[in-house]
Amino acid sequence: MAPSAAQRIVIENCAIATVDANDTEYASGHLVIADNRIESIGAGKAPEGLENVVRRIDATGHLVTPGLINTHHHFYQWITRGLATDHNLFNWLVALYPTWARIDEQMGYTAAQGSLAMMARGGVTTAMDHHYVYPRGSGDLSGAIIKAASEMGVRFTLARGSMDRSEKDGGLPPDFAVETLEGALTATEETVKKHHDASFDAMTQVAVAPCSPFSVSTELLKQGAELARRLGVRLHTHGSETVEEEQFCKELFGMGPTDYFESTGWLGEDVWMAHCVHMNDSDIEAFARTKTGVAHCPSSNARLAAGIARVPDMLKAGVPVGLGVDGTASNESGELHTELRNALLINRLNPVHREAALNARQALRLGTYGGAQVLGRASQIGSLEAGKLADLVLWKLDTLAHASIADPVTALVFGAAAQVTASFVNGKQIVENSRLLTVDEDAVARSTRDEAQRLARIAAQG
Repeated sequence: MAPSAAQRIVIENCAIATVDANDTEYASGHLVIADNRIESIGAGKAPEGLENVVRRIDATGHLVTPGLINTHHHFYQWITRGLATDHNLFNWLVALYPTWARIDEQMGYTAAQGSLAMMARGGVTTAMDHHYVYPRGSGDLSGAIIKAASEMGVRFTLARGSMDRSEKDGGLPPDFAVETLEGALTATEETVKKHHDASFDAMTQVAVAPCSPFSVSTELLKQGAELARRLGVRLHTHGSETVEEEQFCKELFGMGPTDYFESTGWLGEDVWMAHCVHMNDSDIEAFARTKTGVAHCPSSNARLAAGIARVPDMLKAGVPVGLGVDGTASNESGELHTELRNALLINRLNPVHREAALNARQALRLGTYGGAQVLGRASQIGSLEAGKLADLVLWKLDTLAHASIADPVTALVFGAAAQVTASFVNGKQIVENSRLLTVDEDAVARSTRDEAQRLARIAAQG
């Protein structure tokens, strides 16, 4: 329980989807925030006699849910949106790597602002960025990204990525866009030691995140896993995204991606991977057995024609699954709340499961508690329960867009993108009426346009 001196915010008269273990819901309930924690939650009005109530919110017409949790992104891509729109993954990477390899610290900061702003105004309270492009002389890219997240007021995980397999080694990135094995490991360790916070209410955490099997060496994967476990942080990478990746792994390593990852120490409850589209039964069993997590990115998978991930089968097997926006060069909208709907609809196209693939509450769970699981923070965020951190969203569902849908969770997931009346992170409000309170959205829009144009000019000059 919070001390009586705690400052309290009382939210009442709202529908609530807690996304707890029992999927507890209240048709009309209350939630009390005490400092940065959820103090109480339940049906009806808040308890009488609460001290130090600094604000009361009449949330009539709203659904309150846990804040959305993004589990895979590439912020820097905000300034290269709308390019290579008719390419598959490998061709898309070849087309864009020469441009990405010219980003600098100011571009990284501005692109992070754009990516974070778009997610936060749409209900994301915890974000992550898998940043793996560190061109020589580009400045403190990791520091710039973390600064942008801190200013936005969003809870954040930086997956400090790396690449050491360039074109000369049979990889896809240009030679000048990669790091050495030793350089990548040293820089990653320095980032963890400087920025990772292991505390319960941490706002910034760091994961070790070599990019992908086709852009990093086997030694970087192995030593990266050893480094993460020595430092006590999580591991993240791309896995089983396309059929081309599967062929690449079989040709180069003599095994498929999952077996390759297992051989390098990259399966375990401290690991989560993005995409995991092309997984057979034994792959899913291996993920379930080791509790390896998955970041499901439905819009990006469709945009790059990667395929439909077997999410229903993963969930049935016990694999932790969250949702990801992915980089905005392959999901130009950059919003996670639309991924609730897209995950449900795209998985229903699977001819095996069809309409039984996912329902509205499963989709909401993917975007909240499932994300907390894969980020290793399920005891702190992802559901609305007393004692957990006060990361939550008030969705307005009494307008033309949703008012005729009786069930609020169905309205949120199946309906149009809902307006965020208020979003709280760590007990502090960061969004009001779908506008950010922490940064100037219009200024961010101008700066992202300017940096996108500057990057395009530099790339054109070669």
